[in-house]
Amino acid sequence: MNITVLGAGRVGQAMVKDLAQEAGLTITVADINPEALTPLADLSQVRTCQADLRAPERITALVADADLVICAVPGFMGFETLQTVISAGKHVVDISFFEEDPFLLDRLAREHDVTAVVDCGVAPGLCNILAGHVADLLERLERYVCYVGGLPRVRQWPYEYKAVFSPIDVLEEYTRPARFVEYGREVVRPALSDPELLDFPGIGTLEAFNTDGLRTLQHTLAAPFMKEKTLRYPGHIELMRVFRETGLFDKTSVRVEGVSVRPIALTSRLLFDHWQLQEGEQDFTVMQVIVEGEQKGQQFRYTYDLLDYYDVVTGTTSMARTTGYTATIIARQVLRGQFARRGICPPEIIGRDAACYADLLAEYARRNIAVRETVMELGVSDSYV
Repeated sequence: MNITVLGAGRVGQAMVKDLAQEAGLTITVADINPEALTPLADLSQVRTCQADLRAPERITALVADADLVICAVPGFMGFETLQTVISAGKHVVDISFFEEDPFLLDRLAREHDVTAVVDCGVAPGLCNILAGHVADLLERLERYVCYVGGLPRVRQWPYEYKAVFSPIDVLEEYTRPARFVEYGREVVRPALSDPELLDFPGIGTLEAFNTDGLRTLQHTLAAPFMKEKTLRYPGHIELMRVFRETGLFDKTSVRVEGVSVRPIALTSRLLFDHWQLQEGEQDFTVMQVIVEGEQKGQQFRYTYDLLDYYDVVTGTTSMARTTGYTATIIARQVLRGQFARRGICPPEIIGRDAACYADLLAEYARRNIAVRETVMELGVSDSYV
């Protein structure tokens, strides 16, 4: 079978290497940057292709022989890329963090008899799958909350942060308004709002802030209270708020010494050099998902904890592992027909499928990624607020 991977960043490379371990798969990987393709060139089942993925006709040609496509392009390219792949009639697993509503492509996917699994990373992605799994166990949901972050193991001044996925998508977390649900209604607040401090075993104290991570869960999960918060080392929120309020993340051009400059373009250029993980620099991913609800009159709280570290043997970042392997595991389920629902498929639907859910956890364990589940019966006074 043939798989085409669009995008060869850190996560794209991890996915290609994971897929290449399976006999019978031929993988084509495309990226505009030849340096991103170099680490994959010697893999026997892999064909690399330098290509500008902003050109729809180029994508159509690249996926012509594919049985399935994995989209790993930056978020600003994601929606159009996904639309092009679906229009080509190809099953697709997508990890790009695009702003547009993926359900706008549902009719197109059904017309082309396509399975399109979107937001298939760690968050969104795994957190959605866990929410869907609990939703299938309980009669009624009350609350969903996800705390998640990818961070360097070593804190370094001034940012105490490194971009463990597409840097341009990181800035979206600091600028895109955060949507969440309170009392069954959508609430919109600025990104970086409502900071709180949380302690995590083995990590210490991190700070959490509102981000726009609920995405499809707003439409598919019937819980009156839902939110997602991103985790950083303490102090990062205030620094990013200063940058944002100064206008350094603005997309509207300003004149500087007679030259038109987009502030976010300049800020990105300056920040990303400092935010790049160096060769061998280690990271970790921490996530806690809490889902509460009712079953036969009794209240339950399901808590899922993930703490994953850089793989020193393979040199794979934790964010690439937890994001990329979610996508490759689900891609295999689609390829073998285990998951065959047509249309736009958010990950929470996969979580409702017991066989797919069990397979996902087993494949995680095989890759040394542990998701710890804790179930607690709640009294009235214990309910999560």
